[in-house]
Amino acid sequence: MAVGLVLGPAWTGSAHAAAACPGRLVKTVPFATGSLRVYKSRDYACAVAVAKKPGARREMKVSLQPRGGRAVVDEGKFTTLAGPVRVHALNRCVRASGTVAGATGSTGWIQC
Repeated sequence: MAVGLVLGPAWTGSAHAAAACPGRLVKTVPFATGSLRVYKSRDYACAVAVAKKPGARREMKVSLQPRGGRAVVDEGKFTTLAGPVRVHALNRCVRASGTVAGATGSTGWIQC
């Protein structure tokens, strides 16, 4: 009996992050174990936390908050990235933070 294995595309961290969020990259915050990337389209902001070295599952978290609104969070044990998280951000500032294996990066208020 033969068993077949179908593999999906081999994503790199940056290619996968770009595919996960629509819009243009507006901010990258590098930190020791990865980076936080924030994207903006006309009405929405989107963020992902990307591991520098994909591989073993580790604690990861990404948070994105529009000014005057609630933060949207994705956290858990992931191999490559946390997110994407997306918020409505037409004419609103946003702030984002990302964590990979204990190291953190954040933006403060941007896109104001």
